[in-house]
Amino acid sequence: MTVSETIDRVAERFSAAGLVFGHGFESAWDEAVALVLHVAGMPDDRSMLRVVLTEPQVRQVERLTSRRIEERVPLAYLIGVSSFAGHRFLVEPGVVIPRSPIGQLIKQHFAPWLSRPPARAVDVCCGSGCIGIAMALEFPRLQVDLVDLDPLAVAVAESNVDMHDLGDRVRVVRSDLLAELDVPGWDLVVSNPPYVDHVDLGSLPPEYGHEPSLGLDGGGQGLDVVSRLIEALPARLAPDGLFVCEVGASAPALLRRYPRLPFIWPDLAEGGEGVFVLTGRSLSDRC
Repeated sequence: MTVSETIDRVAERFSAAGLVFGHGFESAWDEAVALVLHVAGMPDDRSMLRVVLTEPQVRQVERLTSRRIEERVPLAYLIGVSSFAGHRFLVEPGVVIPRSPIGQLIKQHFAPWLSRPPARAVDVCCGSGCIGIAMALEFPRLQVDLVDLDPLAVAVAESNVDMHDLGDRVRVVRSDLLAELDVPGWDLVVSNPPYVDHVDLGSLPPEYGHEPSLGLDGGGQGLDVVSRLIEALPARLAPDGLFVCEVGASAPALLRRYPRLPFIWPDLAEGGEGVFVLTGRSLSDRC
């Protein structure tokens, strides 16, 4: 079978299986392309479509396709890589798969809310490090701290820093949120923390069951980690700095808890929900 024929066949099986997508790949077709090209060791290039796969490659495609369908394992865990904001990242079971609509804001340089190029940034609850690394790639002079409590996430983030050759500007710190960071005055703090509340956590599709609960479980209302960040940041974020955070479907609970904070909710043209922006000044004035 050719690469093209194999992609078509896998995409049809994925579409018919009732899978849930969004873990780094947006559709059955996207996942089929990624799976087949990974097994074939080929770039995403139309000139490769007529190449005939070897028998071992066909068997490997079949094995991974069956696991994706029968076990509902997200594809990123099966092939060990995912994409975020146009960049490739290593990922492994035990670390949340790179994904967040914050990637849209990174690509637009957080305009119009960021008034100047940032010098120092922190990616809190960094997981694979995808958000902080994508920021470092967009802002060539930016110094970034990637922060996570989980040692496996720290190790994967370090591997991604090395893969993108950013060791001179991006540091990985194992810390309970901001506890191990002692330099105030940050220009940009970005986080995709655990924010799923307990009601939603129990109803997530099977794909999410393969991800670590530490990266998803935000407590009863989904705000346990977010609230800690909001309370800690007034003393650390520069007045004209930005706090950008994803809270997803927990946004209504957040608004009820902090009715005086002037949350900005950017329009996410490429999809997603529940990303807010706050300035350091607004946090200092109203917290």
